[in-house]
Amino acid sequence: MATGSILIADDDAAIRTVLNQALARAGYAPRATGNAATLWRWVSQGEGDLVITDVVMPDENAFDLIPRMRKVRPDLPIIVMSAQNTLMTAITAAECGAYEYLPKPFDLNELVAIVGRALSAPQSHPRPHIASDVDDLPLIGRSPAMQDIYRALARLMQTDLTVMITGESGTGKELVARALHDYGKRRNGSFVAINMAAIPRELIESELFGHERGAFTGAQTRHIGRFEQAEGGTLFLDEIGDMPMEAQTRLLRVLQEGEYTTVGGRTAMKTDVRIIAATNRDLQQQINQGFFREDLFYRLNVVPLRLPSLRERLEDIPDLVRHFLNEANKEGLPSKRIESAALERLKRYHWPGNIRELENLVRRLAALYTQDTITESLIEQELATATPSAFDTSHSETGNLSEAVERYLGEYFAGFGDGLPPPGLHNRVLKMVEHPLITAALAATRGNQIRAAELLGLNRNTLRKKIKEGNIQVFRRSN
Repeated sequence: MATGSILIADDDAAIRTVLNQALARAGYAPRATGNAATLWRWVSQGEGDLVITDVVMPDENAFDLIPRMRKVRPDLPIIVMSAQNTLMTAITAAECGAYEYLPKPFDLNELVAIVGRALSAPQSHPRPHIASDVDDLPLIGRSPAMQDIYRALARLMQTDLTVMITGESGTGKELVARALHDYGKRRNGSFVAINMAAIPRELIESELFGHERGAFTGAQTRHIGRFEQAEGGTLFLDEIGDMPMEAQTRLLRVLQEGEYTTVGGRTAMKTDVRIIAATNRDLQQQINQGFFREDLFYRLNVVPLRLPSLRERLEDIPDLVRHFLNEANKEGLPSKRIESAALERLKRYHWPGNIRELENLVRRLAALYTQDTITESLIEQELATATPSAFDTSHSETGNLSEAVERYLGEYFAGFGDGLPPPGLHNRVLKMVEHPLITAALAATRGNQIRAAELLGLNRNTLRKKIKEGNIQVFRRSN
């Protein structure tokens, strides 16, 4: 049976009652108050084995109180609750020395489990830095999916762990990488980003590691690479799945040895950078196809962080839209408001381009229309005329789907030189096409598997089997 005295501070009587009952059932001895002054008196008198406190209380903000509590009781575990569910709340809670941050509403079973872990875990000392103003935060949203991201980021801020950020295009992977840098212990160093897909393959090694004069034709002067530019800071390797194999080998050595040589150089250079990588590709599939080194993957994938697509966090759309409207207004575009029906229409769209597509739409609405209010009909008009269908390949720069597959297979076979790829190619290619096809059908039908099966022309049981075998996530959309 669990034991321990738990101090609870929250100005909401209903929350105090619920927490009292749940903790008492678990075997703890809870004691609750509705103000910070009483909590401080209890703590300063040596009472309580653990504190659960809301952030905003009538007489004092918990983030002002926690440092005092930590000073007199450095080993006292503190769990912070808050309805102000922003990235800043999670960061500030971590840097004040809180054991855990829980956004409201929270799961009672999770809270009780956290209390048990906190009482049995050694306590670490707080970190003194508090990050900048909430209005400057790069990440917007209060959905459960984003709360998980905020909590993970808060834990990672003061570490140098290598992070692998995955997610669809347009989900904000570089914003997350910048947040890890800007609010972390390397914030005084440089944040240097390099997009592997945007640089010719033959130049990637030179861009990463630099080159010496005369290293190759056209190398007239010494070139400083991104590793040297990022010394003491953070290097963000975007679209890591597009890195050629030769550069992968050199990057692996840097991660293993902490040093590198410039192209054409002979002297090894020590490096001190934090690596954050990102990709929208399935790297495990890339490994199976021989396009990505497995040993490099495990060096980069120390902390995997998957960003949710916009269709997984539709409840964040109102906050995102208002943020983008404010940003557009700061840039000189007319001030706009948006009616609630228009926001609901945006929630019913499948957003193949994710947050980037939403931002572009909002900026377009702010720039092109004279009316002060964005209406549902205006949204309907824009979605119908300005956004190509997710199934429409006529606007693709790469041509139709058959041509794209043909080009991909040509490059795939070329990668094996005079040899042949492993057997089973037919099934592998089918799975590559089937996975995004089923995902798109589920998105278009708001996660309704019966309608998706009809759309695909499959038996419902067959679709369920393919979802299970392909580990395809089904996201239900709000109406």
